[in-house]
Amino acid sequence: MSKRVLLVHPEISRTKYNFAGVIENEPLELEYIVPVLRGAGYETEVFDKAVEEKSVRDKISEFSPDVFYVCGRARQENFMKEYCAAAKRENAVTIAGGIHVQHNWERLYSAEVDYILTTFDVFKILDILELKNLEEITGICYKKEGHWVKNAAEPFDIKRLPLPDRSYFYSHLSNYRYLELLPCAHLRTAYSCAYDCNFCYRSTLNRGKYVTRDIEDVVSEIENIECENIFIIDDDFLISPKRIEKFKELVKKRGIKKKYVCYGRVDFIINNKELVRGLKEIGFYYILAGLEAIDDKRLDNYNKHTNTDANIECVDFLNDIGINIMGLFIVDLDITARDFAEMYKWIRLHKIKHAAVSIFTPELGLDIYNRYENRIITKNPEHWDYLHVVARPDIGIRRYYFHYYILLIKLLLLAKRQGVYDFLDYKGYLKAFVKGIFKKEKGV
Repeated sequence: MSKRVLLVHPEISRTKYNFAGVIENEPLELEYIVPVLRGAGYETEVFDKAVEEKSVRDKISEFSPDVFYVCGRARQENFMKEYCAAAKRENAVTIAGGIHVQHNWERLYSAEVDYILTTFDVFKILDILELKNLEEITGICYKKEGHWVKNAAEPFDIKRLPLPDRSYFYSHLSNYRYLELLPCAHLRTAYSCAYDCNFCYRSTLNRGKYVTRDIEDVVSEIENIECENIFIIDDDFLISPKRIEKFKELVKKRGIKKKYVCYGRVDFIINNKELVRGLKEIGFYYILAGLEAIDDKRLDNYNKHTNTDANIECVDFLNDIGINIMGLFIVDLDITARDFAEMYKWIRLHKIKHAAVSIFTPELGLDIYNRYENRIITKNPEHWDYLHVVARPDIGIRRYYFHYYILLIKLLLLAKRQGVYDFLDYKGYLKAFVKGIFKKEKGV
């Protein structure tokens, strides 16, 4: 009888203010694991708690897995441990993976976890299950004589990835979306990032090695995805003009008619305008651009290698050609009440209809966390969601939250007046934002 493996993606949070029903991500990482395990004879199921009503505990009891795998980000760490504990009570072998533990494996050193995967290499899971010599399996942590052992990871060549098994996605099409794009499938063409913004951990993933898939394989995968909306989830898709030009030409040649979402840097966009115009022609609908700040000093501090003039040129250009820009901003710890107000004015002045504003968050496991360690005010990993203050701001926590939520309310009302996010429960979010204004002097 074949072993049963349950692959789980945790819920994002257990509060209403979690953007559920606005952005819901396909569990692509789990869908890469499915063909690897099924090809080796394992009975495998995916369970995404972000969209399922059933509890993980009930799913474990129903499926009775021999092996339980869970992946997640920092904010899901507590859920990962909780789920593993439930699986251990049913005598399952437990494995934790995902991008959070690639930097923070020691945080998962606990009785409820048997193995930790610190690499993108999904084939390592099969190595563990086939009981190969643990000392020879790179990119894992395991227990030996009551102590944890970490084997160094190696960069993973993304060209080795199997095509994902999207059965779960196709059976839950009404759940996965990017804003009004419903359903929306995820697609990965690269691992890690070629840039080094100092607030972001992405460039350090995969042992710091940026790797890409062959663009022909990427386009073939898109052609066969039974969904008209595609979110290219690379940390930055717009890197190589030559690669993007080839992508554009192949999509046109094959007559693929879909809408696309991707991340793209400001400098790429303004330095390759004709190429980006071509992306508009083949269906690029949203580009998520890290504008981050409205002054050059902060952009320099973030190591963005760009400036506010470039940001303005990028916004104007994308607005002009009809690609929706999702402007990504950070409100830093030294921000003032006036800075919050100026950010709103800047966004309105430059006609940015879609804006996402994150609270500056020193990432767990990176040097930047160590630099801010004396200002950290919470140990709860659930607060590492870019919506909570985790490090003490200059103006104080309460005042910071007050101005942050005032900014969000103003941006929400601006969006409503412009007719975007028609699907959104505006009343519910306004309520949540007003409640946020009165957060107390702590990191919650």
